[in-house]
Amino acid sequence: MLDIIIEARKASLAPGMDVRRILPFRMRRMVGPFIFMDHAGPVDVQPPLQHNLDVLPHPHIGLSTVSYLFGGQVTHRDSLGVEQVILPGEVNWMTAGSGISHSERFEDPATLAGGNLEMIQTWVALPEKDEEAAPAFHNYKPDQLPIFTDTGVWMRLIAGDAYGLRNDVKTHSPLFYLHVQLETNARFGLPMEHAERGIYIAKGSLELGGRIYGAGQMLVFNKGVDPVLLAKEPTTLMLLGGEPLGERHIWWNFVSSRKERIEQAKADWKEGRIILPPNDNQEFVPLPDDKSKPASNAPAPQALS
Repeated sequence: MLDIIIEARKASLAPGMDVRRILPFRMRRMVGPFIFMDHAGPVDVQPPLQHNLDVLPHPHIGLSTVSYLFGGQVTHRDSLGVEQVILPGEVNWMTAGSGISHSERFEDPATLAGGNLEMIQTWVALPEKDEEAAPAFHNYKPDQLPIFTDTGVWMRLIAGDAYGLRNDVKTHSPLFYLHVQLETNARFGLPMEHAERGIYIAKGSLELGGRIYGAGQMLVFNKGVDPVLLAKEPTTLMLLGGEPLGERHIWWNFVSSRKERIEQAKADWKEGRIILPPNDNQEFVPLPDDKSKPASNAPAPQALS
């Protein structure tokens, strides 16, 4: 029934900021078009340390970044001139395409000190025909994201289609992405219409086939199986997947079907051909130095990027 169980790898990025990295994983690089997934927080940081959490301007190509908050707020600024505060229940969907830069700043001291900031960040790889699309950014409000409820079950469709739900979030390939909350003893199944399907347990625990799975685990299911999942306690899930796109290369914040395109992106960032956000251009993340490193040791993707 299960193709693989992925254990999130914990990392501390700064005092008070812990990230669980789920994708990419060495034995499973992607689930559908999803190639990256981080779970950050909850964050509790006192004022002297809050500036350490800001993600400085940095570049992307060949993907869409998707930000979704359980709590707190984050300010997004990008090279298109967009400035957008994202709040819980909203979706920030930024398509990098041929190249974009952006920053994410944590500018609400009360949120950080109160331990309320918690977010999920994913990257969705683009089909080859869209890898060089013009960059774009959209913020979607909660009333644009349909909600379904049943006994012990609450779910919000973030993007794509599943369980008969659809919304207007612009995607480039068949996929689904949902936020699900289950009450104790609620039973839940997976959408059957997608080739690859995964469940990330953000909080709580599930029983499947007599075994218990807990927070920080992603369960990736074989095609065609129809499991019944039982919540052992109040549980928060992120469901994602879709149609596979084929092999993708990932280096730092760049994703492409072609290795030579990533080399071009490195040069573009180093030479300033990917511009900085006009309203956040006084500092940036330099290109990591990969000289003398084998290709397999690419720098880790920037958390919350």
